[in-house]
Amino acid sequence: MERILIVEDEPKIADLLQKYLQNANFQTDWLANGTEVSAWVKAHSPALILLDVMLPGKDGLSVCKDIRQFSGVPIIMLTARVEEIDRLLGLELGADDYICKPFSPREVVARVKAVLRRWESVTHASQTDTAPGALVLERDRLIVRSGQAEVSLTLVEFELLEILYKQPGRIFGRDQLMSKVYSDNRIVSDRTIDSHIKKLRKKLSDIAPDQEWIHSVYSVGYKFEP
Repeated sequence: MERILIVEDEPKIADLLQKYLQNANFQTDWLANGTEVSAWVKAHSPALILLDVMLPGKDGLSVCKDIRQFSGVPIIMLTARVEEIDRLLGLELGADDYICKPFSPREVVARVKAVLRRWESVTHASQTDTAPGALVLERDRLIVRSGQAEVSLTLVEFELLEILYKQPGRIFGRDQLMSKVYSDNRIVSDRTIDSHIKKLRKKLSDIAPDQEWIHSVYSVGYKFEP
């Protein structure tokens, strides 16, 4: 049974989420304070985290950033702050999805299942692929390697890199990338894709500083070309 960690400081919301997730055959745990999350995740390795943005002790965006220093566990942000910059910031820090309050608990369960399906489709595929230029993707660990150096990617970052590197030289527009990564047809800003690509480039430069793997094509999109 997959284990979902709910990080939410409103007991009524947390209780409602737990009931719906348990009815969907998930095991649930609940934390209400942001300062407790990182240590708990290290100790228990949940399958997914539902993480509220507004928390006592430490806010959800800071918690997300901390977790991404040691884990690629899927994270869905819960937020009542609907400004685009807040959504973008949450994704930029490594979240895999976001849900705006007020929400339907059924929608939350559906999003949890969708993110876990994406996670499984990536990690259960053939374990290692080699891109042109000896860039190696390890799906089972969401790792990318160049030589002896490696770096962890988030699920979205891995999916974007995989899309690009499987067809080197092909130019993908932002709309194409958004539709492939966010298949539920939600409205996602171009800036969200740009933000993910920016972070992905930074991680690739950390393991191969003399290589530029992902190239911008002005006013069109991106392509992978060693």
